[in-house]
Amino acid sequence: MTLYLVAFVVFMIVGVPIAFSLGLASVAYLLINDQWQLMIGFPQKMIAGIDSFVLLTIPFFILAGNLMNSANLTRQIVRFAQMLVGRVKGGLAVVNVVSSMMFSGVSGAATAEASAIGSVMIPAMAKDGYRPEYAAALTATGSILGPLVPPSLSLILYGVLTGTSISDLFLAGIVPAFLLCGLLILYALWRARVEDHPIPAPIPKNERVGLAVKALPALFLPVIIVGGIRSGVFTPTEAAAVAALYALLIGGVLYRTLSGSKIAQAFYDTATMTAGVMLIVAMASMTAFILGIENIPRAIALGMRSISEQPWILILLLNMVLLVLGLFLEPLAALVLAMPILNEVFPLLEINAVQFGVMVVLNLMIGMITPPVGLCLFIVAAIGKQPLEKVARAILPMIGICLIVLGLIAFVPFLTLSLPAFFGG
Repeated sequence: MTLYLVAFVVFMIVGVPIAFSLGLASVAYLLINDQWQLMIGFPQKMIAGIDSFVLLTIPFFILAGNLMNSANLTRQIVRFAQMLVGRVKGGLAVVNVVSSMMFSGVSGAATAEASAIGSVMIPAMAKDGYRPEYAAALTATGSILGPLVPPSLSLILYGVLTGTSISDLFLAGIVPAFLLCGLLILYALWRARVEDHPIPAPIPKNERVGLAVKALPALFLPVIIVGGIRSGVFTPTEAAAVAALYALLIGGVLYRTLSGSKIAQAFYDTATMTAGVMLIVAMASMTAFILGIENIPRAIALGMRSISEQPWILILLLNMVLLVLGLFLEPLAALVLAMPILNEVFPLLEINAVQFGVMVVLNLMIGMITPPVGLCLFIVAAIGKQPLEKVARAILPMIGICLIVLGLIAFVPFLTLSLPAFFGG
């Protein structure tokens, strides 16, 4: 297995995309170990990795997000958030966090959220006197709210890989997302007092009703998704298709900002993003196959049990491992790779599968904003035109906030299980 890891790291260092790094490292492993005949089964393993009807939710939810973004929804959400919470000291920072929370119900992907909210909020905050690196760091941290709430792609994949109810997972992430959002707002208000951030100009009264009319239908999307699945009106896959159609109707009929060219571009972007996601999942399935050959999952489970049989200690150890994994791998690939190991370790933890899923996803999302290789960090640094080092220093307190929420998710089941239980989960 050491040879595989060396090959994978070398491919990543020389700039090979992660999907191909996973695949090439798998091929290199078999060739070096004189097991090349097993490569005959690789196509079947790749197809099996993505052969799930529920995975059809991914392109439909991506399409819904792209259509909403093409309809200029981001600016509508930001202005609506400013109308609701902007009239406080440091209001733009609060608007940034609240906008991220609102956009979470549309996007479901941290990178898309960092790009969409960042392109609006980072320049606006810098213009209003905020430090650009702080604006970028706050945007990056807010972006990980998306994968905690519907239509989270990471929670969908976890549900597919483990057989856990996707509607339960969607509900389970809502309270932790609001908790993280609230703590980030408190941090922003504290920074506003320390650094004397300004109070933004109010939204004119004659625009407020129009803003609400335009923003609220889009923000209703998560309710349609979860409510429809929970009530049995449609399956998760059907819910994703309904979400895409709903986004098309909102952008084309309500906002009237979706032209034929924008719709075509949204479909094209959806196709390329879906292809990338599915390729990563397929290639990661090959690596999971190699882990099985080497019996790595079983060995890790036995190793953890030898360290301690106390569930809380094992949960801490697993969290540390997942945080490191999230530093170097895209979350969807990390999920597929880690799942054989997690399946072996899970019985030792004495933890609910839904609670475990939210914990795993937040772990991997924290990696997306952690220096030196967090992808969302690169996105916001580029938008803010700031050196990565400055943004990395600015984001450290916010990573601390995320770790507090992670600890609460791991050891306070009520946070994740209360809503699924309330709605009959």
